[in-house]
Amino acid sequence: MLRTIWGDPERYKKTYWPDEFKGKLYLAGDGASTDEDGYFRIVGRIDDVLNVSGHRLGTMEIESALVANSKLVAEAAVVGRPDDLTGEAVCAFVVLKGARPSGEEAKRIAKELRDWVGREIGPIAKPKDIRFGDNLPKTRSGKIMRRLLRAIAKGEEIKQDVSTLENPQILEQLKQVS
Repeated sequence: MLRTIWGDPERYKKTYWPDEFKGKLYLAGDGASTDEDGYFRIVGRIDDVLNVSGHRLGTMEIESALVANSKLVAEAAVVGRPDDLTGEAVCAFVVLKGARPSGEEAKRIAKELRDWVGREIGPIAKPKDIRFGDNLPKTRSGKIMRRLLRAIAKGEEIKQDVSTLENPQILEQLKQVS
């Protein structure tokens, strides 16, 4: 466990031992809840939350709903992007178990996945954008580079360092919206 933040011990206390926990609980940054049987449900990073029309949605929840469609989806990543109507829109990057679709097939599968998420979580969680790729932008160690996905979702030019990407060509593929 961390003992301090170098040169800023007060920031360490504020960040990891917040006042609302009265110094008794360490805040790791992961969110979870318990049900009536005492089972824990991990909902993901507390700082990785989307605010869609005033509803706070965890990206991990939406990703889990997409991957729960085991017939179609092999892997998914979700990020937010600014939206004039809802404040923030859900943007999903999906790797299918089959070949990457295009044209009308991509639109059909995107609609099917939106409807799936709507049934699993609720209509507010339906992704506004769904982008298909052969894989997701990952480092060589397998970690998804979400900052790149956020830039793609916002339509920004990627100016960040991509030297650690396993497959830099995937970025162009993920820019296409279905």
